[in-house]
Amino acid sequence: MRGALPDAEWRHRAGLDDLIATLGDTARYVGGAVRDGLLGVPVSDIDMATTLRPEQVIERLNAAGIKAVPTGIAHGTITAVTAGGPVEITTLRRDVSTNGRHATVAYTGDWQQDAARRDFTINALSADLLTGQVYDWFDGCADLELGVVRFIGEPLARIAEDHLRILRFFRFHARFGQGEPDAAAYDACALRANDLMALSRERIADELIKLLAVANPVPAVELMLTRQILKPVLPEIEDAAMLARLILREAEFNLPPNAIRRLAALIGARPQAATEIAKRLRLSNAKSRRLVMACTSDNAQPIAALAYRIGVESAVDRLLIGQGVAGDFAALSHWRKPKLPISGGALISRGVESGPEVSRTLARIEEMWIMAGFPTGAAFDVIVDGALPS
Repeated sequence: MRGALPDAEWRHRAGLDDLIATLGDTARYVGGAVRDGLLGVPVSDIDMATTLRPEQVIERLNAAGIKAVPTGIAHGTITAVTAGGPVEITTLRRDVSTNGRHATVAYTGDWQQDAARRDFTINALSADLLTGQVYDWFDGCADLELGVVRFIGEPLARIAEDHLRILRFFRFHARFGQGEPDAAAYDACALRANDLMALSRERIADELIKLLAVANPVPAVELMLTRQILKPVLPEIEDAAMLARLILREAEFNLPPNAIRRLAALIGARPQAATEIAKRLRLSNAKSRRLVMACTSDNAQPIAALAYRIGVESAVDRLLIGQGVAGDFAALSHWRKPKLPISGGALISRGVESGPEVSRTLARIEEMWIMAGFPTGAAFDVIVDGALPS
């Protein structure tokens, strides 16, 4: 691994030069920007750390005409709003105390001390804003090159500080790991798996969704299932075979990964289990509905009828997880939901008694229309005539 960040497009974002000039040598790039920059993969979020206190950061940004937003002031984070996008700037910190869910921190001027509080060696890298020189106190560059995700320090102690690091370990292994996982880290995650129950369900859901969104999370998920690491929070998930098949089908049809669809593949055709998991993880209403729909197996109907009833998105989910074929996806690629060509008012004008009978008649017409393939004109009139009460 090179000792300096390669030149890349992200280092020339609009407004970044002004921010660098404002902070000078008090700041460095940190975290994912350095890690991903070294790997030569796209960098989306730019984070910096600084020896300046938050109020000093705000003062400098204001003086330079750069908007400063105190997005995480309690944790020492200020967001600089530049023309090329936001940049988070956090004052160097050290842990004072931890309890597995939260940390009490204090500011420090020591870069190595700040790096030491991060979880994995590959996430503890920092780089000079101008020269790109990389600072690496824990052999993170070597681990990045070897594809090893390794805790900084003793794994059990780092997990005790923040239990979410168990899930983060598997997410980062899924993304950056090559081959077998670091043995000490894997053993520690298995030993402390029950600690996951102490975390908020929102934090678990967020990390799980990030894991399932990586290109291929199957090996990491299988590692977790082998040692029953998911069992304390998701006992319903027993194997990853359906997920592996789904990922192959996503590639076959050139579809981007979707974490909720992939979670459904892990659950299988068990809508009740999906409902319980969605509630347990406190998923949004939209995500909960999509998860349950994907886990409900009743595809024995025309593809257009399925899409009409549950939506194209959910229909695609079911086809990918189930037995959909290329023709099904082609049929849905340009499909738009049609509108029932009759209203309640039109039925009343044809003699249907207003009230519940209108709703019942509309429902009969709609069902017959769906199963007939959404006809219009004379063919639809035949359906209406057949559905009208005698």
